[in-house]
Amino acid sequence: MQALELRRKYLDFFKSKGHAVIGSASLIPENDPTVLFTTAGMHPLVPFLLGEKHPAGKRLTNVQKCIRTGDIEEVGDDVHLTFFEMLGNWSLGDYFKREAIEWSFEFLTSPNWLGLPLERLAVSVFAGDDDAPFDEESYQHWRRLGVPEPRIARLGKRHNWWGPAGQTGPCGPDTEMFYWVGPLPAPEHFDPEDSRWVEIWNDVFMQY
Repeated sequence: MQALELRRKYLDFFKSKGHAVIGSASLIPENDPTVLFTTAGMHPLVPFLLGEKHPAGKRLTNVQKCIRTGDIEEVGDDVHLTFFEMLGNWSLGDYFKREAIEWSFEFLTSPNWLGLPLERLAVSVFAGDDDAPFDEESYQHWRRLGVPEPRIARLGKRHNWWGPAGQTGPCGPDTEMFYWVGPLPAPEHFDPEDSRWVEIWNDVFMQY
C-alpha cells in the first residue's frame, strides 16, 4: 500500500464516523511561542482542545505535516524521521476512550480497511504513578476487543504519557499500538524493548 492510499483510507474511515476533514496547518506554529515547529497534530488545535469551538464541529480528522528534533540522534534507522505526516482524529468534547480505541482497532484489523492480523498486534497503556492512576479503562477496552493480556504492556510516563507540548498545556495518558515485523509467529508476550515491535498508532487522552 502506498502512502497516498493510506492517507485516503484513513480520512475516509473517519469521515464514515462523522468526522470533518480539515487541512494541515503550517509547520511554523501560529501564536505559540513555546515551540519552534509543529511537532504534532494537536498543536494547531490547542485552543479548541481547551474549549474554543471549532467551525468544522466536534469531530475532526486530518493529515498534519510535522517536524521533530527531540529524537534526532535516532534519525536514519527504520522508524525515525525529522519530517513526517501525522494522521489524526480529534474529539472536541465529544467521544472519549471507548470510541477512540474501538475505531483504532477497527481501522487496523477490519478487512474493509487495513486488515492487519490480531496475531501481529500488541498494545501498551499507562501504568500509573504518584501523579495519575493506572489507565484501567483503556486496558479493559483492549481486553474486551480480544487483545490477550500478555500482549498489553503497562508502561510509565516515558512511554505512555503525552504532553504538554510546551511548558504548559493539555496532557494525559495514551495507549499505543504495535505491529510485529519479525519472523512469524509473533512472540506470545509483548516486549516493548524489542525493536521488531513497531509503533503504528497512538491514542492520546488529554484529560489533564
